[in-house]
Amino acid sequence: MLYHLFNWLTKNGIKFPGSGLFQFITFRVLMAVILSLVITTVFGKKIINFLKRKQIGESVRALGLRGEKQKTGTPTMGGIIIILAILIPTLLLANLNKVYVRLMILSTVWLGIIGFIDDYLKIKAKRIAKEKGIDYHKTNADGLAGWFKVFGQVMLGIIIGTTLYFNQSVVVKREVIAGAADTAWSHQRGVRILKEDTIIADGKIHRFVTVKTPITTIPFVKTHEFNYAKLLPKSLENYTFILYILIVIFIVTAVSNGANITDGLDGLATGVSAIIGIGLGVFVFVSGDVRIADYLNIMYIPNLSELAIFIAAFVGACVGFLWYNAYPAQIFMGDTGSLALGGIIASLAIIVRKELLIPIFCFVFFVELLSVMCQVSYFKYTKRKYGVGKRIFLMSPLHHHYQMQGYHESKIAVRFWVITILSVVTAVVTLKLR
Repeated sequence: MLYHLFNWLTKNGIKFPGSGLFQFITFRVLMAVILSLVITTVFGKKIINFLKRKQIGESVRALGLRGEKQKTGTPTMGGIIIILAILIPTLLLANLNKVYVRLMILSTVWLGIIGFIDDYLKIKAKRIAKEKGIDYHKTNADGLAGWFKVFGQVMLGIIIGTTLYFNQSVVVKREVIAGAADTAWSHQRGVRILKEDTIIADGKIHRFVTVKTPITTIPFVKTHEFNYAKLLPKSLENYTFILYILIVIFIVTAVSNGANITDGLDGLATGVSAIIGIGLGVFVFVSGDVRIADYLNIMYIPNLSELAIFIAAFVGACVGFLWYNAYPAQIFMGDTGSLALGGIIASLAIIVRKELLIPIFCFVFFVELLSVMCQVSYFKYTKRKYGVGKRIFLMSPLHHHYQMQGYHESKIAVRFWVITILSVVTAVVTLKLR
């Protein structure tokens, strides 16, 4: 809003001290980080005190883990702090006319609401059980039904996939070599060349074609771009949008659930998400700059640079939330935060066309989700075959397995952060390593 206000003042010749700064994206990025940190650290404490007064605390299930009793009563639904720290700087500082910014705001609010309802129903059920003198953990009250959360994730995936496939502002630019017709693009299936234009960079004239295509990035191969239309027979080429939307739905659902499962230790999901956010910021920077994209020989995505403000607020919100969420946690994010964080990361990866890199830079989310799937599947298989269920891990998700082995949760969290740093660096390196 401030961006639009100062932009309007400048266009109408109204001079206002500092208004010119809002034309520089670097200034707005730095302001987004600072503002999100202020919201989480300063106003976050007030929200924590409010949640304590309302007795909105976590009810910890007895799993035999060290330190679990001390967590009982810790305020939850702290994801509200993260969401506010993301949305407020974005609404104030970003260009809200950009489709990518609007999609990210929608993703944040959409999954934040689903997580909020889930947390609220759990707290309400806990209060009712307490009033009746019933053990909350012996009731069937467990927040929103699983199918409803999945339904919400599927609907968000449909909206994101449909927008990215059909919206005319979502395009990719590729350079025309030696001024010739771009036959490499014109012969690709599912590709529509919209126009040709000229960009002057480094004193040189570069001719580009603007194309509309469902394309993504493949790591570790020389021809590092892949068109989803190739997965279908030529006779079904006109239905590529269905395949693309299904892939987006799967990614949004998987990553948001992976983040939700990872949120089991103080500071774990928050720290991992902040690191992933920095990596996605690098992708936005290199793909949104024509010179860097040309140097790395990667797709140049116009209008992507405005996402840097959102990502700056996202990283600032996660880092600021760690002030209270690091061990020993004064607040938990709950599903309000974890579902939103996962949805944000998935949506950003799809927008910058790096969704096939998710298993690399979201390695911790991927392994955590996989550990639960393997544990449950193996237990059911052995119970059906031998009559007694067996386990692969001492406990799932994976971070609880290491807790059962005697590792302190702060050590597990920090080591998972280190693994995420290595994963993100590896993902960034794939831009040139092929």
